[in-house]
Amino acid sequence: MTTPDTGGPAPAGRGRSVQRAASVIIVGSVMLTFISYWRTAAVVLCDLASTAYYIGGIVERAIGPAAPWFILAVMLFSYAVRSVYIESCSLFVRGGVYRVVKEAMGGFLAKLSVSALMFDYILTGPTSGVSAGQYIMGLAIDALARTSPSLHADLGLGNDTTVDLVKRWGSVFIAVAVTLYFYWQNTIGIHESSDKALKIMIATTVMGIIMLGWCAATLIVRGPSNPLPSARPDLHKKVEYQIVDVTEDRVTGEKLEAPRHVWERRDDGSLVPKTESGQPVAKINEIGREEDPLGFLPRLFPRLAAQIREPGSWWSIISVIGILIAFGHSILAMSGEETLAQVYREVESPKLPNFKKAAFIVFVYSLMLTASISFLAVLIIPVEVRMKDYSDNLIGGLAMYVLGPDWVRLSLNGFVVIVGFLILSGAVNTAIIGSNGVLNRIAEDGVLPDWFLKPHPKYGTTSRLLKLIVGLQLFTILVSRGNMYLLGEAYAFGVVWSFVFKAAAMVVLRFKDRSPREFMVPFNIKVGSVELPIGLSLIFLVLLATAVVNFFTKEAATVGGMAFTLVFLGIFMASERAHEKKLKGQHHQHLEQFNRKITPAVSTQALGLHSEYRRIVAIRSPQNLYMLEKTLAETDPETTDVIVLTAKHTPPGGDAAPVEELDSYDQRLMTAVVDRAEKAGKEVKPLILPTNNPLFAIIRTAKELQAQELIMGASNKYSADEQLEQIAFYWISMHENEQAPLTVRILSRDRDVHMDLAGGSRIPKISERKARSVAELRAAGVGVDRVLLLHDGSAGSSDLFQAVLTLLDPLVFLAFVTAKPDGQPAFNGNSVIEADFERAKRLGREIRIYRFPIDLGRHTAELASKEQFDLIIVPWPGEAALDQSDLDRDTTYILKHAHCRVFLAAAPAIPQEPES
Repeated sequence: MTTPDTGGPAPAGRGRSVQRAASVIIVGSVMLTFISYWRTAAVVLCDLASTAYYIGGIVERAIGPAAPWFILAVMLFSYAVRSVYIESCSLFVRGGVYRVVKEAMGGFLAKLSVSALMFDYILTGPTSGVSAGQYIMGLAIDALARTSPSLHADLGLGNDTTVDLVKRWGSVFIAVAVTLYFYWQNTIGIHESSDKALKIMIATTVMGIIMLGWCAATLIVRGPSNPLPSARPDLHKKVEYQIVDVTEDRVTGEKLEAPRHVWERRDDGSLVPKTESGQPVAKINEIGREEDPLGFLPRLFPRLAAQIREPGSWWSIISVIGILIAFGHSILAMSGEETLAQVYREVESPKLPNFKKAAFIVFVYSLMLTASISFLAVLIIPVEVRMKDYSDNLIGGLAMYVLGPDWVRLSLNGFVVIVGFLILSGAVNTAIIGSNGVLNRIAEDGVLPDWFLKPHPKYGTTSRLLKLIVGLQLFTILVSRGNMYLLGEAYAFGVVWSFVFKAAAMVVLRFKDRSPREFMVPFNIKVGSVELPIGLSLIFLVLLATAVVNFFTKEAATVGGMAFTLVFLGIFMASERAHEKKLKGQHHQHLEQFNRKITPAVSTQALGLHSEYRRIVAIRSPQNLYMLEKTLAETDPETTDVIVLTAKHTPPGGDAAPVEELDSYDQRLMTAVVDRAEKAGKEVKPLILPTNNPLFAIIRTAKELQAQELIMGASNKYSADEQLEQIAFYWISMHENEQAPLTVRILSRDRDVHMDLAGGSRIPKISERKARSVAELRAAGVGVDRVLLLHDGSAGSSDLFQAVLTLLDPLVFLAFVTAKPDGQPAFNGNSVIEADFERAKRLGREIRIYRFPIDLGRHTAELASKEQFDLIIVPWPGEAALDQSDLDRDTTYILKHAHCRVFLAAAPAIPQEPES
């Protein structure tokens, strides 16, 4: 006889050679680690919040002093985009643009969208790294100018060209060093990189509070240096401004130790353009063209461009186009949203609620920091120095123009710059994490070779993909030579088009996949059987309009973005075609890549078990993992470790030879385990036990790991009784008849059978530990939620119904099951069942009636299983005394076959003796 789910021999046949397990294989994967919502928010914020340091300068350079208004609009709009990402992640654990677009619109558009997104990520790291370097270099040069003006002059740092050269190459060196550092942190794993991100955000929060408070005090005491700007964008061609030397700071009134170069300012606050032959000198950007916020538009549509520059009414079509152009120049402030989707699979349980918290933290934090800094910079930093000296460092400029002595402001600037360096460095980390997530998605789909997914031998991370990403980022840093304008302009292409593809795919999926969602973008209207996604469609239209105007107005972004996207698209398509040729017509099936470690014996140290409780889940087939899903749903990761093991049968008479790699079946099984763990957001410890006696090996593992619970699937060959009998025999024999508590559970979709050995050792479920009310317990799936009552139409059944109706919480669903055909009168000519039904309706209780004129017992048991009732209440049959043992056929069938608990309810006994 063999054990049903493991193939091991029965107790009667055991012997020395049989009861031996080979070395244990510990399966490792970095995908089985999860992070809190604070760490999730920190990873994303390192990108989104870091834009506060440079976005104001980039946007003001394009659209003038109105920049803060449009940055504020983008930050508010990011709340809507955040909702799109939450809905997509509720559909796909491994979501992101690639998966969502592929499901909605096919493989080609998915590869196109991810090619544009990779342009975003490859530029995010260099942009942030170079900006971090600019901050450090700017601080060093500024500090030298104030502390040692003579040395500053001797080094030639009074010349703007020299300063620009030193800042650029210094920032290149720093950006390279930061990129290499975070490459190594990501090689170690997500816990290391997310921990660094959290510490960076703590430091940034302290800086933000200090700066916002100090700036508010400055405005109250001294008033603004410049008036609040108009919200109308300046879309004229940009010009050079006249430079003059000043010996006194206009705002503080302090005498300067050396003359300072500033732009010439008129009394009305406007700047004086530099002229040649009576005409303003056009500003030439880094790609050798006149700097124009309208980009290609004047060359393609000159009349339209002229109207946009000088619009009439705010509400005209021309003005709306101008507003969209300005909004497009500001969209960079929303970069980092895609990283939300890439880190969703690493969010710990409860997954979606934690993800929503992280997304809300990201929104509030970035709104308050980025928008506030943009407004304060325009109000406090004098217009003649703001874009000349601090366009790459607005927070540093704020630090130098708040209230306080010079040395205090210089110290504040140093603190701001150091924190800026940290958060911008953190954005490099975010770019690496996001890129790694995106490339993992496409490699899993067969677009890139599986070779890239081979885990690091020590850390289990996809280090080969990380090397590819970092190589591209280092190349970008060196080619751009630290040019922030060029990086920032080009970066916007990937940001906006990835948003467009994502939103479009989500609109399509609303019609293509109408399955229930845990979260939906609000504002939906139901017309017949179709639900129209009004809110989602509006978000898509805004993003599409922004992307279109950006295409025509951001010249560097369009040229660079299209070139990069087409190159990546070509690489992806060629790689996918080569992979398909290698498969020779077979369908690609993704298998996780795992490290495996062989240990002679399983132990808590080898597995890294530290929790108070331990559950062992024995699995066999990737198609039947209900026992794992149920266990993960019940497990509290703070108190309980989950060990998932499968027994790999080997011939009797000798140990199994250690395997160099997992075979395809083991890979499929472990891939399915990873999938369930990611969906739950809970860590598991996978084991493979090569053994000639699977059941014995599983039970011995439970003993060695001091597990409290052993959970197995139901057998399709043997009864739960037979399974439990064999387990009990082995367990007791192993402990030489000593009392060793263990709870054994046989789990299937409609059965949950417990056996408590030596009193058992049941582990508290997460719902039991966290619930503070019966309603919370019921909401967590614990206890009785659905009750089925047998009603034979008699007065006695009616009495029982009234007792149950008043006993049950109104939240508990109650249903009748009866053998009476619809409309058949009861014993006294009145329909008791219909009367009870009407009575329940008057009390506000919805009752459902099921009628089975024949085979009532069988139909009742099947109904209870199909509709997942938690309790069946059966009246005690007949009018006999309570010691009646001869139950009727239907009651006996229900007792033997019901998947849930059955209550037998007896009517009050008729007294046999007169009252004393």
